[in-house]
Amino acid sequence: MSTYLLPDQNDCHHGASINAQNDIQSDEQHMINNLLATLPKAKAWRSEHIFLYKGFWLSSEVIKGLLLIHKHFTPQPTDIFLAAFMKCGTTWLKALMFAIANRHRYKLSDHPLLRTGPQSAFPFIDTHIFLDYPATNFDNLPVPRLFATHFAHGLLPTSITSTCKFVYVCRDPKDALVSKWHFLSKLRSKELPPLPFDEAYELFCNGVSEYGPFWDHVLGYWKPSQESPDKILFLKYEDMKKEPSVELKKLAAFMGMPFTAEEEKEGVVEEIVKLCSFENLSSLEVNKGGGGGQKFTAKVVVENQEFFRKGEVGDWKNHLTEEMKDRIDNITNDKLKGSGLTLGLTK
Repeated sequence: MSTYLLPDQNDCHHGASINAQNDIQSDEQHMINNLLATLPKAKAWRSEHIFLYKGFWLSSEVIKGLLLIHKHFTPQPTDIFLAAFMKCGTTWLKALMFAIANRHRYKLSDHPLLRTGPQSAFPFIDTHIFLDYPATNFDNLPVPRLFATHFAHGLLPTSITSTCKFVYVCRDPKDALVSKWHFLSKLRSKELPPLPFDEAYELFCNGVSEYGPFWDHVLGYWKPSQESPDKILFLKYEDMKKEPSVELKKLAAFMGMPFTAEEEKEGVVEEIVKLCSFENLSSLEVNKGGGGGQKFTAKVVVENQEFFRKGEVGDWKNHLTEEMKDRIDNITNDKLKGSGLTLGLTK
């Protein structure tokens, strides 16, 4: 079952996991199956295939979730979505956003994040809406409701993108590639042969990976963030690592929950930074082996420890040759040219 925290309660919400084939209305399931049969497909990193849907490569489960979101999800103007390409800082941002929103509910010394993984802080809507169908109103969540997604901006319903706020975090595509390969290699079906890094690199450069192409995903949020900065806060992982307190205050203000002068004087900002740091969260028992996990689909359960590898900037140097690095930098330079966005380019 999918799980997320409910503020002011001791327990997490445990969604009633369903047998999707039986419980999704037959006409909806029939429509989904017909759609998948028409889509181009390619080699996936975790499973056997991913499908090209409206310009982005998605798993069959995620496509089902997207269709259900379009049909059933009703956004509220106070909703805030955390969006990111895979392995670009979602775990960290989930912890920070939950801590900001609930800082008056909990003492930092006895915080829920000390007892559960950050991925359980609030719903990952891409598959949560599928697992818990038809429970799609999330009426039990406090205002503002927080949701996470990896969906590209253009794939989401306009009812969401025109109504809700978005926090988007991105990082150097070279680090995103390396982190994603490590993560999905651990989740890859045991019935399939391992995906060599060199092959993953080629697929990534060609835009073929779960939720990819990377550069289209980033630009899809960057461009509207420039037009409506009050609706989309665009963050870079590298900036957050360099000046976490500065970025945290920016995040809190965007969420409509700015830190007061008294809170800053009392060190609340620094305390939240420390609570949500990679070093602190990765050392907690709940985020180590056997500490707990998160269910994303009927078949995919990810242990909390898998969300914590290095949390570093520049780990790509341990995996990419100079030629490989130059190729990705050239693609990045070409894709982002004229956008005003610079990302991960190295001399």
